[in-house]
Amino acid sequence: MKYLNRLEESLITSLMISATCIIFIAVLHRFASTIPVPFIQDPLLALNLSWAQELCVFMFVWMAKFGAAYGVRAGIHVGVDVLLNRLHPKNRQKLILFGLCGGMLFTATVGTLGAMFVWGIAHTDQISEEIHIPMWLIYLCIPLGSYLMCFRFFEVAIVFFRTGELPHHDIAHVEGLENYEGAK
Repeated sequence: MKYLNRLEESLITSLMISATCIIFIAVLHRFASTIPVPFIQDPLLALNLSWAQELCVFMFVWMAKFGAAYGVRAGIHVGVDVLLNRLHPKNRQKLILFGLCGGMLFTATVGTLGAMFVWGIAHTDQISEEIHIPMWLIYLCIPLGSYLMCFRFFEVAIVFFRTGELPHHDIAHVEGLENYEGAK
């Protein structure tokens, strides 16, 4: 599990950093291309960064699919638990397990339909407009991210069934920073 968790976190982080850098460079390029100085403007206008926007859109879609799975694992998805907190503990447990099973069913369905879609599009010559990557590679995030999210729902359901604990995200906690007596 540790390796899968690290792979998931590394993928999300890499996509986020890469997309941010690409967008930053594209914005700088767009701004600097308007400077009416021939030795600056001419080389920049010759540089084609039209692919940057399309690539960043694809990167953000991949990031969102895997980020959603991370959200299930870390317990950071928004939930309305006013009704749940008023239920008897036994009924609360049943309703939470029902919700987790519903999440598993939904994400397994999306993953399966996504896999069928990717399989179908893989047998075509469809490529992205700017970066010329086969579209089936871009759409592959749908089944991969959905199946990972289904697995995360299953993982949370098993832990909840055994311990009664759901993952909880403490917004004040920063991983890697430890509390110590001398800190203010």
